Amino acid sequence: MEFTIGALSAMGAGCFTNPLEVVKTRLQLQGELRKRGQYTVHYKNFVHAAYVIAKTDGILALQKGLAPALAHQVLLNGVRLGGYQIAEERKLNLKENGEVSLARTVAIGAVMGVAGAYAGSPLYLVKTRLQAQSAECIAVGTQHKVTGTFDALCQVYKSGGIYGLWTGVTGSVPRLAVGSSCQLGTFYIAKEFLANNSYYQIEKGLLNTTVASILGGVVVAIFMGPLDVISTRLYNQAYDNHGRGLIYSGYFDCMKKIWKTEGFAGFYKGIVPCFMRIGPHTVLCFVFWDQLKQLQHNYFDSKRNLI
Repeated sequence: MEFTIGALSAMGAGCFTNPLEVVKTRLQLQGELRKRGQYTVHYKNFVHAAYVIAKTDGILALQKGLAPALAHQVLLNGVRLGGYQIAEERKLNLKENGEVSLARTVAIGAVMGVAGAYAGSPLYLVKTRLQAQSAECIAVGTQHKVTGTFDALCQVYKSGGIYGLWTGVTGSVPRLAVGSSCQLGTFYIAKEFLANNSYYQIEKGLLNTTVASILGGVVVAIFMGPLDVISTRLYNQAYDNHGRGLIYSGYFDCMKKIWKTEGFAGFYKGIVPCFMRIGPHTVLCFVFWDQLKQLQHNYFDSKRNLI
């Protein structure tokens, strides 16, 4: 049940935020390993990117990769949020006095983020490659020429075998460990503070969850933005038959090359759609999650009362 609640929450959010993910991916790949002024700027900013994609590839292109994106959310957040809910029900996130522990929440969030990263990595790989694929006149990054989710999985499997399906996971693990711990840590601490502070209390409920989610989205965007760029680059690059990247040999090589050619700003490419995607996604995900958990608790309470 915990897995189902976590998965449904994230899928509901993913339907609304996938177009922002498409724009973010394109901006993160634009000018890959090129200094400013040495590449064609197809996408000037977030709004322009959305307009160009819709005009050139069609309005439906803004929902590219939706199927693997939603399936990825099932595995990622089914494991991540479901695992956290199990820990929460066992009070593993609380101090001895019953208060929410920031250290324990961050630690549980990081562990569940890593588990979710491995569970959903093959679908995140497919999602990234589908979202990067475009008409040649506005193409950025490596173009993998895949026709859909199944075709992409088959191509990856043929070239790299079963291990090839987890190509790029080294970029996803740090991203989700940091993102999950920041998101869950900020969310729960903010919820407790908003409900219990002596200045302006917001009782636990929909408004409390929404405000805490917004704060969580801001923190995640700041800390996860650079890791998200690295993750996108590693997933989208081409690999040889031995699983070696043709652009980056690994995580730290990617980090070094981005710093050398694109500078600090390179790590924050696509930060606007990143926040605009993470902010609403966090809000929608946690609102759905809280409401579904409440429905679950109400259902089991009513069953107990009947007994």
